[in-house]
Amino acid sequence: MAHYAFLDLNNIVTEVIVGIDETELIDGVVPEQWYSNFRNQKCKQTSYNTIANKRTDGKVPFRGTFAGIGYTYDEQTDAFYPRQPYPSWVFDADSYTWVAPVPRPDAGLDWIWDEASKSWIQAL
Repeated sequence: MAHYAFLDLNNIVTEVIVGIDETELIDGVVPEQWYSNFRNQKCKQTSYNTIANKRTDGKVPFRGTFAGIGYTYDEQTDAFYPRQPYPSWVFDADSYTWVAPVPRPDAGLDWIWDEASKSWIQAL
């Protein structure tokens, strides 16, 4: 089985489905194109094994990160990335993730981002 993301006209993911294996054909057509034709909506395969442009199984990453509803598909890089969580965070093109302007403290505690102070605060 493989996963497929359906995109709106702005390349925003509207749905992710589990579908036929990408190596099989449906009526002689590759699944990505068949799903696009069937739904009359752009469809791109995505891999749940790819997170932050790294594969969990050590293989070559596929399309940036596993797509989720609200994620963006970038045609130029052929990759998915999540929404920007806070206005101050910047996009890291190597990992296809958003990064806080201040590194998260590594003290084994729960931290949350405070956009007003642009800092991490300890969760209560």
